[in-house]
Amino acid sequence: MSHKKTDGSLVHRVSRFLLSCRLRDLFSLNRSSLPEYDEIMNTRLIAIALLTFLPFSNCAGEENSILGDWAIITPTGEAAWLSVSMENGKPHAELMWAVGGVRVISDFLLEGSRLAFDRKRKGNPQTFEFSAEGEQLSGVLTSFDKLRLSNLSRQKFTGKRMPPLPPKPDLSKIKFGPKQVLFNGEDLTGWKVTDKSKKNGWSVKNGVMVNDTPKTDFSAYGDHANLRTEKEFEDFRLHIEFQPPSGGNSGVYLRGMYEVQVVDRDSKMQGLQGVGSIFGRIKAIENAGKPGGEWNVYDITLVDRHVTVVLNGETVIDNQPVAGPTGGAIQSDVTKPGPIYLQGDHTSVKYRNIWIEPVVK
Repeated sequence: MSHKKTDGSLVHRVSRFLLSCRLRDLFSLNRSSLPEYDEIMNTRLIAIALLTFLPFSNCAGEENSILGDWAIITPTGEAAWLSVSMENGKPHAELMWAVGGVRVISDFLLEGSRLAFDRKRKGNPQTFEFSAEGEQLSGVLTSFDKLRLSNLSRQKFTGKRMPPLPPKPDLSKIKFGPKQVLFNGEDLTGWKVTDKSKKNGWSVKNGVMVNDTPKTDFSAYGDHANLRTEKEFEDFRLHIEFQPPSGGNSGVYLRGMYEVQVVDRDSKMQGLQGVGSIFGRIKAIENAGKPGGEWNVYDITLVDRHVTVVLNGETVIDNQPVAGPTGGAIQSDVTKPGPIYLQGDHTSVKYRNIWIEPVVK
């Protein structure tokens, strides 16, 4: 890719353009905005100048209305989560987009109610643009060709502001209701797949819920379906037993949002991605899992967006706040109830003895 030589006058123009507090024009910038549009976009001078001279601008007197947590529905209908905050006097942004872990955004443009950044990925580069208005969020995801000479698509999406995390609950004062059996050990009554277009590998064998799939890798998507309860829940205490094969991978999603990782003790996935952890969010304090092919027991409590995970009798997460949904969530609105859902688009896995005790309010 060739670049034109950049002279001082162009740098001066870009810097003055940004420092005059016209960041909002970046979101509608086109070739009529500046004669040097192509040169600016190709050399990325806008990002460099902004990050050098204007790391955090509020010169128009606007409130930083995009600060906060946002539940997003992606253009493909998947769940996403954006968090924008101030840390040590500096802006901080994180994004969970559909699948995978939470990503800290290192370079971004921020002014008042608007935020923009590039997404580094193996395929075509992408740019995210967000705009907040009150409790609502709108955005555009633009995909470019690899040389960023033209955009391939512009997809709109929406979101809404989420309430801040509540304080840590006193679990000794929480009252749980009667046990509700979610799996009867005979059939899949009370359960359904999340995507009917995918292969259904779920069945019941010898009193055990089984997902059979030939997939053995850990890629984010697969051709087999996930399984969820027909009922939805708010806060609760959940008991579930699981048996992944050696090298297997599944997950138990609380309210369809927070994945408690299901892998064996010796999995290549450890730490934030290991057994007992809230995937990508909270690391289990120890690996209390068992080898592949052996049964494990989870007792999980979710109250006021705080989670406790007891794995095989060991408390590996103790009443810790979950900052937001995890990758693979089927919803991201933390104000709504959601199902218990089991990941079936990864590898084969077995479950049994599943029951729940909802919180009495």
